[in-house]
Amino acid sequence: MKRPRALRRPDFRVADIAQQSVGGFLLAGPFVVTAEVWELAAGMNWIQAAVTAALVGLIGYAALYRADTGRDVDEEPDLVGIPTRFVSLMTVSFGSVLLLALIFDAPQTFLVEGGIGDGAVVATTAKAVAVGAVFSVVGAATADSVF
Repeated sequence: MKRPRALRRPDFRVADIAQQSVGGFLLAGPFVVTAEVWELAAGMNWIQAAVTAALVGLIGYAALYRADTGRDVDEEPDLVGIPTRFVSLMTVSFGSVLLLALIFDAPQTFLVEGGIGDGAVVATTAKAVAVGAVFSVVGAATADSVF
């Protein structure tokens, strides 16, 4: 159940980042430690990775400003013309996946030990982050909208 508009805080706050982070990390975790995600990323080309990253942005924007009808993109504070809440959502969505991948040493486990060389590790990690961010953005945007 959504809070009435009069009770919602229109300003973007640090608490909103915390809510996004909880949702983003919660949904990103299982995908970071799944070998299939890393195998999928290794097989992706850069166009597929770019489309995946764009999809994350579209999902995030739609969840924040289309699905949540109580929020108006024009009322949001912005950073270089982009709503601050959206910038935060994208940072959390991609950042949570990358941070968990590094904490769990996923690139070493799934790529280096699998025989992928150093140059391809960074590229494949970036692609895996894009794949994981598809799920992370759903959790982050949901937590931001619900709470």
